[in-house]
Parts: sequence; structure tokens; C-alpha cells
Amino acid sequence: MADIAPSQVHSDESHPLHSSNSASKWFLPLFALVLVCGLGYVAYALARDLTTAVAVPWILLGLALLIALGFEFVNGFHDTANAVATVIYTRSMPAEFAVIWSGFFNFLGVLTSSGAVAFGILALLPVELILQVGSGSGLAMVFALLIAAIVWNLGTWYLGLPSSSSHTLVGSIIGVGLANQFLAPAGTATSGVDWSQATNIGLSLLISPLIGFGLSAVLLLVMKLLVRNKALYAEPKGNQPPPLWIRAILIFTCTGVSFAHGSNDGQKGMGLIMLILIGLVPTAFALNRTPDVNYLEAYKSASAQVETALGKYVKPGVTVADYKVEVSNAVKNKTWTDATTLALQQYIHQTSAEVAGFPTLEAVPTNLVGNVRNDIYLIGEALKLIDKQKLLPMDAGDLSAVTNYHKAVDNATKFIPLWVKVAVAIALGLGTMVGWKRIVVTVGEKIGKTHLTYGQGAAAEVVAMVTIASADHLGLPVSTTHVLSSGVAGTMAANGSGLQWSTVRNMLMAWVLTLPASIAIAFVLFVIMRQVF
Repeated sequence: MADIAPSQVHSDESHPLHSSNSASKWFLPLFALVLVCGLGYVAYALARDLTTAVAVPWILLGLALLIALGFEFVNGFHDTANAVATVIYTRSMPAEFAVIWSGFFNFLGVLTSSGAVAFGILALLPVELILQVGSGSGLAMVFALLIAAIVWNLGTWYLGLPSSSSHTLVGSIIGVGLANQFLAPAGTATSGVDWSQATNIGLSLLISPLIGFGLSAVLLLVMKLLVRNKALYAEPKGNQPPPLWIRAILIFTCTGVSFAHGSNDGQKGMGLIMLILIGLVPTAFALNRTPDVNYLEAYKSASAQVETALGKYVKPGVTVADYKVEVSNAVKNKTWTDATTLALQQYIHQTSAEVAGFPTLEAVPTNLVGNVRNDIYLIGEALKLIDKQKLLPMDAGDLSAVTNYHKAVDNATKFIPLWVKVAVAIALGLGTMVGWKRIVVTVGEKIGKTHLTYGQGAAAEVVAMVTIASADHLGLPVSTTHVLSSGVAGTMAANGSGLQWSTVRNMLMAWVLTLPASIAIAFVLFVIMRQVF
């Protein structure tokens, strides 16, 4: 499909995408400086961390990291275009300047993110693939889901469709999980997709566009009641920017959406990179080697408390032949028995005794790191069955002990080094400045029948900013694309402007097809990759 041409209502000279500003040139050298410094820091930090690695498969590691950062690069120019569409089409900022501005705040959003979204998405993956991420099946998982996500994102971007990178990645993960179950020998306890986690994520992805549409429409109507200034609801006149106060509002909302997008979407790449690092160089990245100096003492205390708490629920006469197998089966099947309680207590005791023999996590010998990490991770997954799914009813005090120990477990296995954040931030920021035009044209010109007004742009972006930031706080992924584009549609409906139903139909089709298409692509790729690795 050819590049989508701008609407004919603008002449070439007056079209907002053709505007330029000499001030934007000052940002390019600054960003180049940030890029050089960032890449230098990433190279230095990675080399430093790899000094503890026993062996490094350089070619495979480089290829995997390149593909993972490629996903974030595509995500940058696919999703972030939504953040700048409103300021460009209301002429609040020149197009070139707006894209650089958005890229910078995406960069900051990634750097300040928590990591909760990253590990929330990874929780969808089959447990045994995460535990064996360095094996053939684990490598097949990583490459299949990354390539599937990039293929679909590039396809929808080429067609100018605002589809969701979040939907794409979640679909790819589900496809890998289903393929893992499909390839498993008959009768084996092989986990597929964590459907409870998939349901939570699916609901956040389903509801967020409806929130974007409804709240943006309501906000615009409220603004019309409270703010009577007609300039706020007028279309841009020629090449003139809006009044200063309106311009300030729109730039603020663009900045907020860009920052929130980086904070939420950037974490997806972080989680994938951590999977790659743990799988390919586990001796360097399987355990968090730099937790708080008092971490080990806190871990020992939390371990003792949870052992005591579990002991209250161990029934007399129950025996366990292999505690690790019992806990592993419980996690895979999402079930709990009397034997599971005893097995988990024994597992925690044994693992804690092993870790307690070292003064810090950094002192754990490299030949034990992988095993210790898998043990701690599996215990953490088992604890979810208690404190999240309530499969073992416990008193409030005992449940608090479980929750505290769960936090200590996560601190050891669910971490993101600063250099990973910097690498993802650079990829996302660069992506923002490359392929943004196709999606910007769709959002700015092809959703409503009339030109986007200042008030519509502000309402859509305020709702998008708040929705994405709230989802980030809750550790849930949402689609920037769907929230903002549906917000623009909501303001058009509330304003009585009318919608271009051909575009809305295409957007809905992309929304509906993204999950099944990415599931299918990832499923096929995983089956093929299992023959390679």
C-alpha cells in the first residue's frame, strides 16, 4: 500500500506536516549527544556485567538484543505518533519539533519506569519456558514472540493502521504458550498460558479504548460548559498557532502522553531483554547481584516467618517424595493440595539454607546462580497461588508473612539493570523520530470528518495521559494507540463532527485481528524455531 497522502483540505504550503521550525535544529545535536553518551554507557555497563559470565555466546546474544531493541524501535514510531498528532494538527508545535520533543519524554518515561508492567506481561509465559529460557525451547520462545510482534507491527504501520503493540506482544506470548502445549508429549504436565493473568491483561486492553472514547467525550462536553472561550473549540486558522494558554495545555498533554507511553510500553522491551540475558548469560543476570546491602538478612527473616506460617497448615500424616516436583506441578496446573503445602515449606527451607551460606547474593558461586534463581523463581510462582489466587486459605497474619516473603523473592529475580532501561529508552526515542507520519495522518485527518480542534486534542490527550499512567501504576499494559485514537473519535462524536467510518472500520478490524493474527504468527514461528534450536 502506498504512503497515505494527507487530506486534500490542506494545501502543500499550509499542511501542518510541512511546517518547520529552526528551533528544532538545536535539539538534533543535543539528542545526538545523548545518544552517543547513552550507547557508550550501555556498552560499558554490559561489558562490566559480563565479566562474571562463564561463557558468552556473543553472536546469539547480539542478535537477540538487536531484535528486542528492534521491537521497541518499531513500537516507538508505531505508537508514539499518536502522542504528537494532536499538537501537530492544532499547530501547537511544528511537526519536526513535536516528534523530537515526544521522543525525549519517551526516553525519560522509560528511565523512570518501575518494571511492574514488564514482569506482569512475562507472567503470561509458560513457567517451564522461563525456568529453561537458555534451552532450545526457551530460545525458540524469545525469537518467535519477538519476530511475530515486529512482523505484525510493521504490517499495520505500513498500512497506516493505529494497531496496538501491547495487543501484538500479548498475542505473541499466547501463541508461544499454545504452541508449547501443542508440542508437549501426551500426558506431560506442561503449562501453556496463564489464563488468569491473560484475563486481567485482556480486560485492561479491552476496556481502555472504551475509557478513552467515553471519558474524552465527557471531558469535552464538561469543558464546553465550564470554559466558554470559543477559541478553544475552533479549528486552527491557516499557519497560525493557537493562543498561548491553549498551546501550553496541548504541549503539556502531549508531554504527559509521551512520558506515560515510555513508562508503560518501554517496559515490554525491558522484560524481553531480561529474558534474553537470563537465558544466554545466566551466571551474570539470573540473580540480582546488587540488591540492598541488608537484603540477605531481610530474606532470611522473611523465610523463617513464612516457614512458620505454612507449618500451621501442614496436615498430619502428609508426606512428599520430591518437594520440587510437587511444587512445580502445582504451579503448572494451578492447583493446591495438602502435599503442596508441605512441599512448599520444605522447598523454602532448603533454598533459604542454601542462600544463607553466602554473605550476599553477589557471593553466590557462578555455577550455582542458575539453579538458585530457578528455585527462587519457582517458589515465587507458587506463592502467587496463595496471595493472588487464594488457593490456600490463610489467616491475615500468615498471609502477610507470605506476601513479605514474596516481595523478597521478587527482589532477587525480577530486576532491571539501569543500562537495559537506557538501551530501551534510546530505541524507543529513536523510533519516535523515524516513521511517525503514517499514523499521525490517520489520527489527525482520517478519524473525524472535520479538522481537529484545540479542545478535542486537549481532551483526548488528558484522558490518554491519565489512563496510561494509572495502568502503569497498576502494573497493567494498555494500548496508547487505542486509548488516544478512540479518545479522538470520542471527541468527534461529542462535538457532532461525525466520524469517517471507513477509518473507524479499519481501526476496529486491526483491533479485532491483532490478537488472533499475532497468536497464529507466533505459534507457527515457535514450531519452526523448535526445529532450529
